[in-house]
Amino acid sequence: MNQPLPHPQLLLFLDALRDRALAADSLNALAFSMANDSHSLLNFRQALVFADHGKRFELLCISGLAKPTEDSPYLVWLQRASRWVASQLTGNEPQWIARSEVEPPPDIADGWAEWWPAGVWCVPMHDAGGRRLGLLLVLLDERPAETLPPMMQGVIKTWAYCWDALQRRRRRLVWRPTRRQTIGALALVAMLLFVPVRQTVLAPAEIVSRDARIVSSPIDGVIERMAVRPNQAVSVGTLLFTLDETSLKSRVEVLSKQVAVADAELMAASQRAFDNPQSKNELTVLGSVAEQRRAELAAVRAQLGRTQVYSPEAGVAVFSDPNDWIGKPVVTGERILQLADPAKPAMLIQLAVADAIALEPGADVTLYLTAYPLAPLHGKIIETSYQAKASEDGIVAYRLLASVDGERTQARLGLHGTAKLYGKEVSLAYYLLRRPLATVRAWTGL
Repeated sequence: MNQPLPHPQLLLFLDALRDRALAADSLNALAFSMANDSHSLLNFRQALVFADHGKRFELLCISGLAKPTEDSPYLVWLQRASRWVASQLTGNEPQWIARSEVEPPPDIADGWAEWWPAGVWCVPMHDAGGRRLGLLLVLLDERPAETLPPMMQGVIKTWAYCWDALQRRRRRLVWRPTRRQTIGALALVAMLLFVPVRQTVLAPAEIVSRDARIVSSPIDGVIERMAVRPNQAVSVGTLLFTLDETSLKSRVEVLSKQVAVADAELMAASQRAFDNPQSKNELTVLGSVAEQRRAELAAVRAQLGRTQVYSPEAGVAVFSDPNDWIGKPVVTGERILQLADPAKPAMLIQLAVADAIALEPGADVTLYLTAYPLAPLHGKIIETSYQAKASEDGIVAYRLLASVDGERTQARLGLHGTAKLYGKEVSLAYYLLRRPLATVRAWTGL
């Protein structure tokens, strides 16, 4: 007896499914079409598309939802359920698996009772050689009609063909070398590891004066006024700063009166010495006291004359904000500022201990200033410290001083940048593995 022909609308719908599969430009797009576009025909609760990777099944798409990225309990259970369902398939044809007809493991049975309906229609996808590419699991409340699988054969074959073609194209895009190419590449890498390269390291640097003179406080006191501004050019004899004179002037006034009293007592003793011989003995003591008072007064007046500090030579005054110094107590010899010669610039480099390499005086240095990144400065190391000290940033570093050779137009005092220091030649393997090996030795002690 002849079977009735499918409705024309159904044929058009199946043809549209094939067209959408052929139009997919990636495996994820094909999986999305398989899981969502067939809902009008199958009326399922949910459709799941898995890629078969042998012992593992990768979830590509869930109908009606974007693929979750978190490991929810349902997704974790789906990994086990997909493997079990795949083990129940006995051929290349679609197969209906009803819950009432199988005895899944307890963990699969519990999840099925919670998340899945009465049955699963399993549609395997195979390539031309019979290798399974993936699975389409359609969750239904009842078995699909007997006429549905034959009508879907063309669509299923189109899905499998497109799946295989998209996988082949992806494999072509991902180049995989042959064994000979791999061995050749490894040999080339091994040879490159012995290529000599010059060891380099980067470190922060600053332009300073190679010939700088420290100006310190001549006496104990309090800074009253800074007469110059930071980075101001000064000449010989320029007033730099003054100390407060209030206490010194008071001591001068007190000592002046003490000198007058001592002189008066000495004069009175001298007059009494004419009539009283015993007063002659007092003259020596009172004379010494008067000389002591005069010496103290002269010392305080000398200190009073040193409250104004003048520049001993020409240069640029280098110090911090003047407001940080005004009213600050200082002691004798405390550094207040520097007089730097801008005509003798140098590079002050802080090389962190973790980045230290073997450097000797005369090693090349290239400084890339932040203000002039396209005009690097070149020089050579002239001083190195053998003891690392903590910098203002709290980083233990070595202090290096390098000259500035050639053009010095951009070498202005105070500019910062990054210095590249050049050491001796080493193999490329040592250059690349020096830091990792040092870290491993620090952790393991080997």
